[in-house]
Amino acid sequence: MPLEIALWTLLHSLVFVYWLGGDLGAFYASAYLTRPGISADRRLMAGKIVADVDMAPRTALIMAAPTGYALAVRSDWIHAPAWTVWLVLAAGLAWLALAWKIHLSHGAAGTAFRTTDLYIRWLFLAGLALAGVSGLAGLVELPGFIAIKLLLLAAAVLMGLLIRGALKPLGPALAGLSGPDPGAAEASLARMLNMAKPLVVVIWALIILAAFTGLLKPTI
Repeated sequence: MPLEIALWTLLHSLVFVYWLGGDLGAFYASAYLTRPGISADRRLMAGKIVADVDMAPRTALIMAAPTGYALAVRSDWIHAPAWTVWLVLAAGLAWLALAWKIHLSHGAAGTAFRTTDLYIRWLFLAGLALAGVSGLAGLVELPGFIAIKLLLLAAAVLMGLLIRGALKPLGPALAGLSGPDPGAAEASLARMLNMAKPLVVVIWALIILAAFTGLLKPTI
């Protein structure tokens, strides 16, 4: 195996490792947001830990396509000019920079960035789904395992968007823990987490299936 392909394989494998591992860490830490007997300041700290740890799977989601595309092109699974690898990688890094800017921004300062990121995610989802369906239908030349992985990634992006919608009131609820009615804030947190947890489990299943599909590449 040439060194370049080995490096892209490693990077694409690390996407799986940090996506699943980061999601597990954020999932575990989120339990402290509603665990009885924990003070408001410790719950707020748990919320910060969840947000920080969650940047690992957020980063992995964004880098899944650039690393996968680079591996596919350099392995001759997809026939495309070599320069497109660097174009896709540059686009991925620009999106990643935006995601980190949002994470480090607070309040209204990050509103425009969040809106831009949301549009990118919906466009990304649509592009993945269209490419995957076109590949399976034979409308474009695409190996079956890559078409399936694209559809699985599209589904994971959709789950992430649904989770984002479910957790939209998270900030006010966390702030409410130190307010006049912490019980209502805690109940709101519990409702949000109960809505999000099944979607997180679906993402785990999707990325495990995507990894398994990659291992089956000689057969599909």
